[in-house]
Amino acid sequence: MLSPKANQIRQMFSSIAPWYDFLNHLLSLNFDRSWRRQAVSVLSDKIDNKKAQCLDLCCGTGDLTVEIIKQGTANVISTDFSHSMLVLNSQKTKKYQLKKRVQIIETDALKLPFQTESFDALGIAFGLRNLENYSEGLLEMFRVLKPKGRIVILEFSKPNNFIFNKIFQFYFLNVLPAIGKQISGHQNAYNYLPNSVTQFPDQIKLCKLLSDSGFSQVNYMNLSGGIAAIHSGIKS
Repeated sequence: MLSPKANQIRQMFSSIAPWYDFLNHLLSLNFDRSWRRQAVSVLSDKIDNKKAQCLDLCCGTGDLTVEIIKQGTANVISTDFSHSMLVLNSQKTKKYQLKKRVQIIETDALKLPFQTESFDALGIAFGLRNLENYSEGLLEMFRVLKPKGRIVILEFSKPNNFIFNKIFQFYFLNVLPAIGKQISGHQNAYNYLPNSVTQFPDQIKLCKLLSDSGFSQVNYMNLSGGIAAIHSGIKS
């Protein structure tokens, strides 16, 4: 059973599901597409195998799942705790004729219904910061990965230029919520987004969380000046 906080987040994402893709592309100035492509490319050595199993965690409407299928030959299990998001995910995989390689499951990222050491690769895009406990989530990801399995995390981060960071913060805290509310009609959801990013660990702290969870060869790559970052690691 989800905690009250997790249930609140699930309801919030379910309420904006019809607008989710459109607003993601609009509010990121379409950079989110290239960010996902770069994140999946980090998994290239793991997903270029027809026998490989990849987990797209907190998959939302399935954009990362689609990108994994495009770049590799692995099968993908796509999971999220929002039923509304998964309905759109299913429609998208059907549209692109991907259903033979994708299985969609509704589940809590902190209590995955998979056996230990089930996956060769795991990707999570813009989902880690929504978990009630980052460390518990990373430990669960570590559990379901096979030895030498790779994790990749795509998430908003902290711009590394002072002036650029100030401009980004103004956009993120003022402009983005106004546009999101105007289009989706849900003010709370687009106030939650910048607040959740502000509270999320920066690049170095997230590296430490990954290392503390047991991952080795941990590193990160900034995207668009640090607006977003790709973190990766290997299960030793």
